[in-house]
Amino acid sequence: HDPAVVLTTTTYDYEFASAIQQGNIIGTQFHPEKSGKHGMQILENFIRLTDFTPAGRVDILGKGLAKRIIACLDVRSNDQGDLVVTKGDQYDVREKPGAADKGNVRNLGKPVDLARRYYEEGADEITFLNITGFRDFPLADLPMITVLEQTSKNVFVPLTIGGGIKDYTDAEGRHYTALEVADRYFRSGADKISIGSDAVHIAKAFVDTGKKTGKSAIEQISRVYGAQAVVISIDPKRVYVAARQEAAGHHVIETGIPGPDGERFCWYQCTVQGGRTAVDLDAVTLAKACEALGAGEILLNCIDRDGTKSGFDLELIRAVKQAVTIPVIASSGAGSPAHFSEVFTETKADAALAAGIFHRKEVPIPQVKAHLAGRGIPVRRS
Repeated sequence: HDPAVVLTTTTYDYEFASAIQQGNIIGTQFHPEKSGKHGMQILENFIRLTDFTPAGRVDILGKGLAKRIIACLDVRSNDQGDLVVTKGDQYDVREKPGAADKGNVRNLGKPVDLARRYYEEGADEITFLNITGFRDFPLADLPMITVLEQTSKNVFVPLTIGGGIKDYTDAEGRHYTALEVADRYFRSGADKISIGSDAVHIAKAFVDTGKKTGKSAIEQISRVYGAQAVVISIDPKRVYVAARQEAAGHHVIETGIPGPDGERFCWYQCTVQGGRTAVDLDAVTLAKACEALGAGEILLNCIDRDGTKSGFDLELIRAVKQAVTIPVIASSGAGSPAHFSEVFTETKADAALAAGIFHRKEVPIPQVKAHLAGRGIPVRRS
């Protein structure tokens, strides 16, 4: 390393120069503006061109890529028309009977405020899932566009947005492609887009025909913005069977969690429309198909575990991770720091996502990272 030009170094099995500077020219192999407070300090040092002020170290224990901790914000309009962060129990976001505001959409805070809080607490990424039922053209959803624009001004980690990213025809008959919808989100501050229900239909058509069309949302967005910008959000639920042959054509596992009638086998059925409609396609097949079509990451939810705080569905995560080569984000069921170490130890998940326990401050992000670091699991700790 030439100390005259090396600005930063990074360790990934070995140490290498990740940024160089000479005079008023800087070159990086990463995105400083998406690398948290240290990345912003590096940019500030360069812009001011003053005497170099050390940005500090991001200590990562262990070798290889750090495991990411992602905060998820489910966003929708409440009954008063305000855009709020909510959280469902097995996808039901309304308050239960007995609550003072029973039947109302659960309100856990404002999206921009919560996103900034999670960034300051050390979240590696933040995901917005717009769970509003899109009856209208999504680009007319100005409040969500505003959330992205305002968040990106103060949050300097990758932002993912999901919801309504598909082809649309507006009320005046003008057609918009999913790529155009995604483009607006990217220009508003998103780094990745997440495709849910539409990905199921795209994958089903690909599995049935064995042919790529080049026109699907996955293929178009991946081709223009890169695979790393396309996340597939899968909402599966367990279907128990007494024998493998009862689920012919689907990826069946022998489960350690017997079914209600003692069944020893199950498969994970994909759903659409927020878990309301089941599709004859399993999660493993969906993940493989989407990778083949150009997706760069899987956000793996689990309806059975959502809101239960009983831990991630390790069997589901293990099955999908073994079937694909792209990163898999474990989601649904986190209730304690131990659940995060469990999913990273027992599966090869690349990241873990949580929502409710972060919103309600039951488990702070720094506590999760301290727990993981204490067990030798590589995490970013500033």
